[in-house]
Amino acid sequence: MRILAISGSLRTGSYNSALLAAAAECRSEVQVVVWRGLDRIPAFNEDLGAVPSVVTSLRLAIARSDAVLIATPEYNGSIPGVLKNALDWVSRPYSSNVLRGKTVGVVGASQGTFGALWAQADLRRILKTIGAEVADRELPVPMAHEAFTAEGRVRDPDLACALCATILDLVSQAAQRAA
Repeated sequence: MRILAISGSLRTGSYNSALLAAAAECRSEVQVVVWRGLDRIPAFNEDLGAVPSVVTSLRLAIARSDAVLIATPEYNGSIPGVLKNALDWVSRPYSSNVLRGKTVGVVGASQGTFGALWAQADLRRILKTIGAEVADRELPVPMAHEAFTAEGRVRDPDLACALCATILDLVSQAAQRAA
């Protein structure tokens, strides 16, 4: 099973990127591949003659994966603009976009007390609108500056277990869709 992981944060030392790194350690039979490149995707514009190569790269990475895991921070009560921009690009053409029918898990960490809940809710709505099959399990990580070590490791064993359960559910849901 191959899961494509995308962090909605561009920040070096991002808690959401650390969450994805921890997810990659959960299950040995699951290959978690982190895609980096949100910072290179130009603003969405259907008037461009050709799809930018970085967008083609993201579309291929999604198509080659069995599932997608997105970790989103919360910016001004919603998802980061760079993440929304990437989703706008990969959702075209709507009827045959690479996320249509793809199993997608949503997690998120923030330094506030809500654990990026608003961002996760918005991301779920966007993904459902695109046509993705959004996994049911949620994983908000509040007070992320306390949840991770300075090296980006998960401090709390209960959080690590919850993250691994999220990955297991994502794998299970993707396998059911493939059967």
